[in-house]
Amino acid sequence: MSEGRPVPRRESPWGLPEGDKREPKAHRCNDRAEDVVQACFEGNPFKTVPGPFKLFWQCMRSKPGEEPTEPYTYLQLDPPKRAEVKLE
Repeated sequence: MSEGRPVPRRESPWGLPEGDKREPKAHRCNDRAEDVVQACFEGNPFKTVPGPFKLFWQCMRSKPGEEPTEPYTYLQLDPPKRAEVKLE
């Protein structure tokens, strides 16, 4: 998941409200979306896009923590891992 990577903060002409220390956070399916965009530039998009798009769509429809763990097709990132759920 992309939550561990920092997201650049844009400067606003209005500045930040007093005491606002929030930091932007990447969406949990951001890396899947980037994989789809990369697939658009890897040869014939009709052949390269369906696989990554299917995984992106599964990620968007999943609940947090239940994202697909298949490896990325074009991004050179480690495949996402699911956190162990402790049953008591």
